[in-house]
Amino acid sequence: MLEVMKLIVFYRPNSEHARLVEEFIHDLQRVHNVNPSQLDIMDVDSRDGVAMASLYDVMMYPSFLVVADDGSIMKSWEGTQLPLMNEIASYTFSY
Repeated sequence: MLEVMKLIVFYRPNSEHARLVEEFIHDLQRVHNVNPSQLDIMDVDSRDGVAMASLYDVMMYPSFLVVADDGSIMKSWEGTQLPLMNEIASYTFSY
């Protein structure tokens, strides 16, 4: 059975890395035709963002997590060195 993956992005919208992350997400959606149900963008200063970051033990921002249907982390990237779009797409998005 095909396992559905989801990408969760943790970042602070009012920070020095916000524009970089937002452009990355926009480009990822445009280039890989991302289904919105496969992408969660979390503001780490919001109640939901804090709870989700705590659940996944995220300590550095921005962070990108590829999560399986069962909630397990398949791959993660943390810090301002963003992952390659193709690498994320290979885990999560079908063509």
